[in-house]
Amino acid sequence: MTVRDKAIAKINNLPDSLIEEVNDFIDYLQWKHEAKTASSWLNSEEFKEIAESDFSSYLSNLEDYENRLARGEIQW
Repeated sequence: MTVRDKAIAKINNLPDSLIEEVNDFIDYLQWKHEAKTASSWLNSEEFKEIAESDFSSYLSNLEDYENRLARGEIQW
């Protein structure tokens, strides 16, 4: 019997009044896992490189837009 099977058997033997607490705890565990995964991605070198490259592209596009406004090529 796997750990999953044992856990499900235990849950099936619980009174209904405790099932909601087990469900809430499972939700918490899933949230905690997702938060940890997201945190590790946000701290990764790959994310930092992507963020920096997108930001530098944004700045050059903004400068180009401002210059075109100043020259009257486009209007606000």
